[in-house]
Amino acid sequence: MQRYTAERTPDSADQIWIVEHPPVYTLGLNGKREHLLANNGIPIVDSDRGGQITYHGPGQLVVYLLADLRRLNQGPRQTVSLLENAAIATLSQYGIAAAARPDAPGVYVAGCKIASLGLRIKRGCCYHGISINNDMDLGPFRDINPCGYPGLQVTQLADLGVNIANHELAVPLVHQLLKAIEP
Repeated sequence: MQRYTAERTPDSADQIWIVEHPPVYTLGLNGKREHLLANNGIPIVDSDRGGQITYHGPGQLVVYLLADLRRLNQGPRQTVSLLENAAIATLSQYGIAAAARPDAPGVYVAGCKIASLGLRIKRGCCYHGISINNDMDLGPFRDINPCGYPGLQVTQLADLGVNIANHELAVPLVHQLLKAIEP
């Protein structure tokens, strides 16, 4: 992502990457290590995205948006909202009522975080993106203050009665993103 963003030109295509990570904690640029509450052996990777600490692991859908925000006429806050709204619309297709919070980026269901996001913007282009907890071991979240919020509870689609594979969840999420960014 970093290399693609550094080397892109005004004519470079925007990209959406769909991934699933092995167990890892990522710490954003302003992340504080004190939000790691216990050393459980899961590696910690310093990331150049915004935000604090989060957990990524198998069963979590991660979608990275590599986009020229100038070309899309989007600012940073608009891009955060675009990602949040795409996740909210996707979850609604599965009967899940979700919402964004103005005080804490991400997507929430009944006060529990189901999707986290973090972006990095360089030269008018963004990278990193959003992760949605689908069907994963949520235990590692207990060893951190998710996104820097002590006591923040997390949830996932599987716990809300939706049992789908990550590649199935990716389809409506990417569709919502494309709908939002295509002219």
